[in-house]
Amino acid sequence: MVTDVWGVLDEKQRLSWVFTPFERVGPLEFGMTHEQAEAAGEGVLRTALREGSSGDGIRVDFWLEQRPDARFSGPAVTVYYDRSVRLSGIAVNALRGPQVTLDGMRLVGQVPSRLEERFIDYLGMHDKELRYSQCADPCSAQLGLVLRAQRAGDLVLSRPVMVSEAWADRCWDTTEGCIPEREWKTFEW
Repeated sequence: MVTDVWGVLDEKQRLSWVFTPFERVGPLEFGMTHEQAEAAGEGVLRTALREGSSGDGIRVDFWLEQRPDARFSGPAVTVYYDRSVRLSGIAVNALRGPQVTLDGMRLVGQVPSRLEERFIDYLGMHDKELRYSQCADPCSAQLGLVLRAQRAGDLVLSRPVMVSEAWADRCWDTTEGCIPEREWKTFEW
């Protein structure tokens, strides 16, 4: 079977996860150890790549468990652990990650400009501050949410990054914030 590197899952093919700021994204809770995160995703996600050391933090890519009809290849979720090796950041792949919602607003695989409009309206209704990263990504430190973009062939789709409360301060800052530099450079995959 040929895998499609740029293939984007249909909405009905995606897992459905809910984002509760500073608490959880789907089954993944901020503050979990890697072993707890693996157990929470058992049967759905599998570890594919683990990089870093406990001194610098750790990045782990989770892939969707292969289904017999799977024709897409690549990571679905990337998680970042802080120096104490506790889950502190979760980035969801725009192409094949779960659909994550915040109060019904779909955050994954959306047209960035349309999502930005909905996000601005949401922040206004909830009296939250809008920030932009140096990469022009809309963010809210009060939610621990950065709406990044990711390439899907000739298209660009939304790739949300959700962070723990400890990482929320300056989550928009690509140089002084806690989100690892590697995430800011992720545009493909």
